[in-house]
Amino acid sequence: MPAYKSIEWLEDQKALRLLDQTKIPAELKYVTLSRVEDIAAAITDMVVRGAPAIGVTAAYGLAVAAWQEESDLLSATMTRVADADAILRASRPTAVNLCWALDQMHNRVARQQPTSLVAYRAALVDAAHALAREDVEINKAIGHAALDIVPQEATFIHHCNTGGIATVDYGTALGIIRIAHEAGRKVHVYVDETRPRLQGGRLTSWELQQLGISHQIIVDGASGFVMKNKSVDMCVVGCDRVAMNGDVANKIGTYNLALVAKAHGVPFFVAAPISTIDPEMPSGDQIEIEERPASEITEIDGVKVAPEGAEVFNPAFDVTPAHLISGIITEKGIIYPPFDETLKTLFLSNEQDHE
Repeated sequence: MPAYKSIEWLEDQKALRLLDQTKIPAELKYVTLSRVEDIAAAITDMVVRGAPAIGVTAAYGLAVAAWQEESDLLSATMTRVADADAILRASRPTAVNLCWALDQMHNRVARQQPTSLVAYRAALVDAAHALAREDVEINKAIGHAALDIVPQEATFIHHCNTGGIATVDYGTALGIIRIAHEAGRKVHVYVDETRPRLQGGRLTSWELQQLGISHQIIVDGASGFVMKNKSVDMCVVGCDRVAMNGDVANKIGTYNLALVAKAHGVPFFVAAPISTIDPEMPSGDQIEIEERPASEITEIDGVKVAPEGAEVFNPAFDVTPAHLISGIITEKGIIYPPFDETLKTLFLSNEQDHE
């Protein structure tokens, strides 16, 4: 088990401690946040990132808000939590886990029907703890579900970062690689650097080093060369939202990687907790794509790499069409095309399990 923790509730301080992902690999730094406004800023500024980690962070954000309220009145605290909910929902638009986790918090607390301030605050903390525990269990289940398709000697291409720091622990796509490694498979990973924020080069490589997993960083544009000249068994990526037709929103560059994989006959798998499936989203065409500051492209670590005044278009995500995806690996197993049928069946089955 790695020594670092991506997310930790500090009971004595009624605060949330986050691993600052903007500092890796140069520094292992934590930030302690006791205001919901600071938690929302940490999500926006990518101090914490990765759809599952964002969701659990937002969940704890509601607990922080309950303790941030100075009044002893339950009604005032509930109003403060409702305001916090709105702030957190606005922090990043593309990842469905953010709103899903907040909805889960409200539903789980409501089921407990707390009638006092003490009970209400405790219910919020307990619900956030439960989501954190479930995230680890889900990630492990995704990894074990994938073992059936991972050969004894497996070479992967991975995009962005989907590991233990993008979740509570283990990770989604990177969790598949980690569990294959722990199961004794001989694993090697080609790690897309993932411009413009270099989540692959900075974060995935760092995590793989901590886990002792063989890997090499490649520039995003090298994936075609690697697939043509190396024996790549599969691409595995995570996602921030799955539409009901199987279209997937993920870090910018995922679509390109899927096209290259299709051209070279390399299977392209998406790791997706069921919470990432959006039943309100019929196709990827309706997914809101976050645009981020121009400086992410024009600068690297504060050093300008583009002409002054150059115009920039910086979408943070793209949508990979369902026809490019070989399978979606969930905690309930792997589903295959036609996704408009198999996703609906999976989603309905999961809802029935939780009734």
